[in-house]
Amino acid sequence: MKSVRKKLNKATKRLPRSEKAASRESEDSGRYYYKGNRQKQLRAFVYTVKLGTLTRAAEALYLSQPTVSLQLQALERELGTRLLERSRRRINLTDAGEALYELARPLVEGWENLDREFQAKVKGLGAGRLTIAAGSSTIQYLLPEWVRRYREQFPGVQLQLANVTGKDGMALLRADEADFAVGSMLDVPHDIAWAPVYHYDPMLITPLDHPLAQKSRVTVEDLSPFGLILPPQRLSTYRLVDLVFQQRQVPYHVAIEVGGWEVIKEYVAMGLGISIVTGICITDADRSRLAVRNMREYFPQRSYGVVMRKGKYLSGEARAFIDLIRPGLLTHRDYDESGHSER
Repeated sequence: MKSVRKKLNKATKRLPRSEKAASRESEDSGRYYYKGNRQKQLRAFVYTVKLGTLTRAAEALYLSQPTVSLQLQALERELGTRLLERSRRRINLTDAGEALYELARPLVEGWENLDREFQAKVKGLGAGRLTIAAGSSTIQYLLPEWVRRYREQFPGVQLQLANVTGKDGMALLRADEADFAVGSMLDVPHDIAWAPVYHYDPMLITPLDHPLAQKSRVTVEDLSPFGLILPPQRLSTYRLVDLVFQQRQVPYHVAIEVGGWEVIKEYVAMGLGISIVTGICITDADRSRLAVRNMREYFPQRSYGVVMRKGKYLSGEARAFIDLIRPGLLTHRDYDESGHSER
């Protein structure tokens, strides 16, 4: 081994000065390849956290697993802290890793969307794609006017409305399968930002000839004898109604549990029960066949707005739609000016 080193040293000494420098430069660039490219390191880090394993990250990045591992090790070495806790099944973040992930993810996503964003800036929003997650009531009652205006302004954008609620909607946001969501929230997870825009009162609906329709004032206690028609228990409306009755210690019973405001209104009109619905679903036509009474004195308002993952990089298509919902929302305290959720 020593003889080989001596031969290499002698060969190097015989090289011209410029070639020696080039040789050292080549050696150094190989030695510090993983250290020198912070963009690749951060990309490997973000993909590993997002996908959960080195193997999946390597497949997504079209790299070998050892390459991704070396990039992660170099990043930890440079930052002087442990970012990941490795186990057989999954990668877990340390506290430092959590902090870096929140900073790095929008940077990586922004870089990967640079070409599309550049084309959108130069040529306008022409052939992009936008996916919005929303519940059926939001899609039916709240979004139509915004969708119409958006299609008029950006006819080339492929728009998808994903009809999901609750955990399914959160899953789409976290997996980056939806740009943002529009809807109502009761509990906001730590990794989600929500900016309420519109507020709707709770409404009691009964048949026109119902005893409660004739009363000048209706209390929660007055509802107790009558069967309620409510959405499924997993939905927030059911939880809110239940909470009010529980807090006031008023007994109640659910006669029918069914999804969809239109179905609920139809069943109430048929005399099958009464219901507490959100004002968003009440139309002029409904008031001709139903007795509608505002119950804000007892039940909380429902707020609807934009829901997105913190740190999410918003495309031009997404920012344009949100600006239709409420101009200036992205510069509101909930969001910074670049379109990343801040709160």
